[in-house]
Amino acid sequence: MRHYPTILSHEIRALLYSPSTYIAAVFFLGVMGFIFAGILDLYSKAPQESPPAAVFFQLYWFPVFFMVPLLTMKSFAEERRMGTLETLLTAPVSTTEVVLGKFTAAYLFYMLLWGSTLGFHYLLQLYARDTRFLDPGPIVGGYLFIAISGLLFIAVGILASALTRNQAVAGILSFTMLLGLIGGLSYLGDLNAMHAEGLQPVKAALDTLRIGNHVEDFTHGVIDTRQVVFYVTGSVLALIFSILGVEVKILGS
Repeated sequence: MRHYPTILSHEIRALLYSPSTYIAAVFFLGVMGFIFAGILDLYSKAPQESPPAAVFFQLYWFPVFFMVPLLTMKSFAEERRMGTLETLLTAPVSTTEVVLGKFTAAYLFYMLLWGSTLGFHYLLQLYARDTRFLDPGPIVGGYLFIAISGLLFIAVGILASALTRNQAVAGILSFTMLLGLIGGLSYLGDLNAMHAEGLQPVKAALDTLRIGNHVEDFTHGVIDTRQVVFYVTGSVLALIFSILGVEVKILGS
């Protein structure tokens, strides 16, 4: 892993020099700021049971579905299309170093985007007069969920990019895989067939894997190690498949 820091710094510079990075950041902050303002407007009209932060993090799926594909779809697909991936891998670097470098750069930028939303909560706590808004627990738990779940979401995006040479296809594939991961598990768990007595263990497993339940647990201070293992294990598997996908594509070209 000697060349991993070099690859990581190169990928970070590529993100910082790309105009699309700043366009994506402005779009993300604008939309999430609009959502946050809408939540506060709702709370100003009627009392709610949950603090605003808990509701805010329930909308984690929006940047996952749209920002993750944008951050990851170019990582391998564009390099393969331009023929620079083969050149890179002829250097004394391993496929593992390249995959981890691209994954880490995308993950850091994903976390930077989410970290910038701390300003919303800071301004709220600075000017709010209602103590219901000032509970730090949902904020800490919410960002912890974002950090842990982001490992899996970014790894899925990297995997999608490693499977094709067209970045548009990579973006669509990433969106589809994330939709299946987030929405598909919930849909399967709600099927009437799952209420059969023989399928109760399967239903219980699907309920445990529901990502919507995970964010609710985190924002309420419930940290289940099974959920952490799910995200870490899933991200490791996705990265392993990404490495194998890149190597297979290189050998086949």
